[in-house]
Amino acid sequence: MSLAKDQTGYRILIIEDNPGDFILVEDLLFEQIESPEINRVTTCSDAANVLADNKYDVILLDLSLPDKTGAPLITEIIGLSKGTPVIVFTGYADFSFGIKSLSLGISDYILKDDLTSMTLYKSITYSIERKKIISDSEQSEQRYSELFNFSPQPMWVVDVATLRFLDVNRAMVNDYGYSREELLSMTLRDIRPAEDIPDLERNIERDQQNPGDYSHHVVIHRLKDGRLRNVDIRVAPVWYKGKWANIVTATDITERLEYVQAIERQNTRLKEISWIQSHIVRAPMSRIMGLVPLVSNPNESEEEKRLILDYILKSVFELDEIVKNITDKSRVEDFQALLAKTE
Repeated sequence: MSLAKDQTGYRILIIEDNPGDFILVEDLLFEQIESPEINRVTTCSDAANVLADNKYDVILLDLSLPDKTGAPLITEIIGLSKGTPVIVFTGYADFSFGIKSLSLGISDYILKDDLTSMTLYKSITYSIERKKIISDSEQSEQRYSELFNFSPQPMWVVDVATLRFLDVNRAMVNDYGYSREELLSMTLRDIRPAEDIPDLERNIERDQQNPGDYSHHVVIHRLKDGRLRNVDIRVAPVWYKGKWANIVTATDITERLEYVQAIERQNTRLKEISWIQSHIVRAPMSRIMGLVPLVSNPNESEEEKRLILDYILKSVFELDEIVKNITDKSRVEDFQALLAKTE
């Protein structure tokens, strides 16, 4: 029982000047593919004209054409192919040239004597799938490069084992003050204060014990000019150029922390004011409230009334000092500075 033919409508260009070889290849294709769309040219110049206006799934190339042969022919067709897989077939068994032709960019190299419908079909389908995988990989790398380099946040890739920078984006170069070349010669230790190195190594060790996990740390980084910066970093594992590495995104939170600290200081002052109002202010107020009725008491002597008035005046001065103290603790400019940070 024969296997069902491939129903894919492959568009195939055959560059072959020998009519007999073309008919053989055509017959082999129809044995495995139901309805391939086949176009044939016999010279390199004709191939150039056809490829200028058409797109194919695969190109089958004979190595010996009337107007060009060998490596120059391969180079010419690869340049015209626009990424289409090129499969070379030839009647000459030259292993060394076969290896060389692969290095020139062809997808496969087949001897005409070894041609069967299955070997040709496998070569075509494998070449198309391989090209698709390579294209997807290149697009993925392009997307990574765009996301990485054009990110407004500093990003870098670091070797997990050595902590050396493997790649850095433009935002890191701009924000940290180092050139790209300088950063790629440095390690994470070089942007951390010396006293923070033990903490860095503990975090790295913790991350290594949980490979594949994302992590999050708040750390201090030193810029090239010596300034320190509070940074929120997000770490994710990534397979980078044949090795496991970490890709890191950094967010400067220095101003955010200063804002929080300003809020905390202001809250402390408000608590002090609240305590003053609820405790210290009540004492002179209670005295005044108790003394005022005595002043209006007709039974009190003039001397006693003067004494009471002295006590009231003393309590008023005491209240005045308390109000000044509250004012000092709640200076308008402090609240204005805090309001500016909030805005």
